[in-house]
Amino acid sequence: MKRIFGLCLLFATLCDSLFATRVKDLANIVGVRDNQLIGYGLVVGLNGTGDGSTSVFTTQSLSNLLATVNVKIDPKDIKSKNIAAVMVTATIPPFSRQGDKVDVYVSSIGDAKSLEGGTLLLTALKGVDGRIYALGQGTISTGGFNAGGKGQKNHVTSATLRNGGLIEREIPFNIAQKDGVMLSLKQANFQNAIKIQNAINKGIGGSVAFAEDSRTLKLLKPETQSMVEFLAKVQNIVVEAEKENKIVIDEKTGTVVAGADIKIEPVVITHGDITIKVRADGAKEPEADGKNIVDMGDGTKVGIASNIVSSPASQMTLSTLMRALQKLGAKPRDVISIIEAMKSAGAIRADLEII
Repeated sequence: MKRIFGLCLLFATLCDSLFATRVKDLANIVGVRDNQLIGYGLVVGLNGTGDGSTSVFTTQSLSNLLATVNVKIDPKDIKSKNIAAVMVTATIPPFSRQGDKVDVYVSSIGDAKSLEGGTLLLTALKGVDGRIYALGQGTISTGGFNAGGKGQKNHVTSATLRNGGLIEREIPFNIAQKDGVMLSLKQANFQNAIKIQNAINKGIGGSVAFAEDSRTLKLLKPETQSMVEFLAKVQNIVVEAEKENKIVIDEKTGTVVAGADIKIEPVVITHGDITIKVRADGAKEPEADGKNIVDMGDGTKVGIASNIVSSPASQMTLSTLMRALQKLGAKPRDVISIIEAMKSAGAIRADLEII
C-alpha cells in the first residue's frame, strides 16, 4: 500500500532572483486605500433559528426598535426566536461616491443557529471616527443550509449582502490637485526601492521619483501631465525586482512554502532515526554506494538509505531534501523540525517565518 505523505509542499518562486513585474504590484499609493466600517444590527424573518431568550441584548434591541414606531413592549415579554443580533461590516473602496453600493458582511453575535432566509434591517455603518458612512439593509445570503439538526452545510451564522450597502458619506481625498504623492513598497527592500526609482525616472523622463528609504518613494508630477495620467503610467512601468529567500511554515496544517532553489550548506543533522548529511563538494561519502543513489527527477541525485539522506552541497536544495524525506516516509512534524534545526545551525540562508 502506497504511503501518503501528509506534508503539503509548495515551492513557489521565492528565491533570491530577479523577476519582471509592474510597479503597481510592488507598491501602494499612500492615501489611496480602503476604509473599513462596522455596525450593529438585527436580522429578522428567521424560521425559529434566531437568538434565544438568553441573548438579552437581542430582545432589548428589538424593544428599542419597536419604540421608534410607537410600539412599547418590555424586553422580558419578547419570546421570539425569529430575530438575531449581528455585527455588520463593510469596506469602502478609494474614491467611492454617494450612492455607490458595496458588499456587506453579517455575523451572528448571539446564540442563533442559522441566519438562513433572514433580512437585515437598516443598519448604520460607522468609521473609526464615529461618523456614519454607509447604510446596510436587505435579504442576506448564507451560502449554506441547516437541515434541522440532521446536518449543516457551510457556515450558516455568517452571511453576505451583495451590493447591500449604500454609501452616504464620501471620504475626501482630492488627488487631482496634488503635485506629488508617495509610494509605499509592500515589502521593504533597498534594492527594489532604487530599481523602482530608476525605472520610473527612465520611463517618465527626468527626476520625478526619489527613494527616501527602503519602503518609501516620493513622486513629483510633471507639469505636462495630470496626476491621474501620471500615476496610470507609473503603475504600469515594469521593474526587474528582487525577491528574497523566504520559508513560510504553518505548523497547524503542516504546510511549507519555500523557494525551489534555496541551497543547503554542508551540515549533519540527526532527528530521531533520520540522518541528513550534506557534505562539501569533493568530500567522499563511503556510505552512499551506487545502490542508494536516487534520481530526484530534476537532474539531481541523492543518496538515500533506510534512514539516511546524503548529498553534496551543490546538489542539495530545500526542494530536493523535501522529496528525499518524503521517500523516507518522514512525517510533517519531523520535516518541519528538521527545517527549523537547519535554520538554527546556519545551513539555510533564508528567512524563516512561522505562522
